[in-house]
Amino acid sequence: MQETRSLKEEHESRMKTVHSADGTVIAYDQFGDQGPPVILVAGAFNTRATTDGLARTLQNDCIALNLDRRGRGESGDTAPYSVDREIEDLDAVIGAAGTDVLVFGYSSGALLALRAAAARSHIAGLVLYEPPYRTSDMPPMIPPDLVAQLDDLIAEGRRGDAVELYQTKAIGMPAEVVAQMRNAPFRPALEALAHTLAYEARLVGDLSLPEELLKSVTVPTRVIAGENTSPFMLAAARSLAEALPAARFVTLLGQSHDIDPGATAPVVVELANEVGGK
Repeated sequence: MQETRSLKEEHESRMKTVHSADGTVIAYDQFGDQGPPVILVAGAFNTRATTDGLARTLQNDCIALNLDRRGRGESGDTAPYSVDREIEDLDAVIGAAGTDVLVFGYSSGALLALRAAAARSHIAGLVLYEPPYRTSDMPPMIPPDLVAQLDDLIAEGRRGDAVELYQTKAIGMPAEVVAQMRNAPFRPALEALAHTLAYEARLVGDLSLPEELLKSVTVPTRVIAGENTSPFMLAAARSLAEALPAARFVTLLGQSHDIDPGATAPVVVELANEVGGK
């Protein structure tokens, strides 16, 4: 009982909120109170719990602000969704953090970080962990009506079907693997986030590299891929690093698409100190 109370008190002391431009409440946890500020942005099917371990690892060197994107966790949601509104959400947290902010984006969260940097948000540097882009020699993976399909399924209350549609059509998971996961203990958590999958589909588009947009992202950037990740993710990370004007590609030995805080934090801290003027 005492342990539960302590965890609750820690949660309440760390969590902060800001209001986005449209009034939506955006929740985030703050870890650390000294050093350059780093904002952590997760991807599809994720709340800030996904990046909690990394935020905790960063707190001795940085001020880590670990946010829930709109519609997830303890953040609010305001219709209609647009990517521009998510950029405004990130801008609100950046405003709370101050100047010279580094943004860490995980998976499709990295695409949001890139879009924000291109929109001239006050971002001094980027660390992008396996953004899901397709290279020029790969055919389109995502059906052009994916957003409409997801919107329809959510409107009909078919959250499980929305989860499986996104897993097969956007992530590319084999249908038989998706079927095997239907009774997994984490399935309810995925369904709880199903309404955000149409948001994610609007963000990722057809996964093609937006070359003109990328040319405008001139802040120092590290693009990370795990040594043991999928060939698709590895090729995407390399292509993105080549396309960005000020990017460096980093391979994490022995790692996959999952974030290992101990392996990832040094890359983040190094660039955070660089862009923070230290």
